[in-house]
Amino acid sequence: MPATDNNPRFWDRLARKYAASPISDMVGYERTLEATRGYLKPEHTVFEFGCGTGTTALKLAPSAARIVATDLSSEMIAIAREKAAAESCTNIEFAVSTLGSPSWPDGSFDVALGFNVLHLINDRQAALAGVRRLLKPGGVFISKTPCIGEMNPLLKLAIPLMQAVGKAPHVGVFRGAQLEQEIAAAGFEIVERARHGAKRKDPRAFLVARKST
Repeated sequence: MPATDNNPRFWDRLARKYAASPISDMVGYERTLEATRGYLKPEHTVFEFGCGTGTTALKLAPSAARIVATDLSSEMIAIAREKAAAESCTNIEFAVSTLGSPSWPDGSFDVALGFNVLHLINDRQAALAGVRRLLKPGGVFISKTPCIGEMNPLLKLAIPLMQAVGKAPHVGVFRGAQLEQEIAAAGFEIVERARHGAKRKDPRAFLVARKST
């Protein structure tokens, strides 16, 4: 689970434990990877925000020319760099950064990725504007997001209690339709929508959106 704009220390504390945790739905994860690879070309430059410990970036690295993978947690990025070195992966730059960083000029990337992160961001409108800024004309934004508004109502009640004792970060509550509307309002056209979970009912929305001209 990647760090966001509101609490890097929360994720720094969990980084090593998170890195050791297995992926809970490997079937769904592999489907997402395969669908994402379909939008990547060998010449593409890719930006990922909320990359966590870099697992997804490393798996997608052979499908792109270069990947810049960022996270606000310095501990997450340290682990990602360790993994890249162990795999001798040389076409990924792991950086401690946010979408608002001026490090990359407008229109620097062909594809932007945001997996399991949009629900953790305080200001999604600003984040989506940042994604749009970084993409080239016609660039593609690919995301997969847990839509808490579609989950068990008890979870929505539990989140504030967990936050009160420091056991949970900011979590946005919304449904897939609302997320699509927000992405469209930010200047994107939705070109693919899916749910890749192994179970019949999957609250994680996989969306591919193209930057409108």
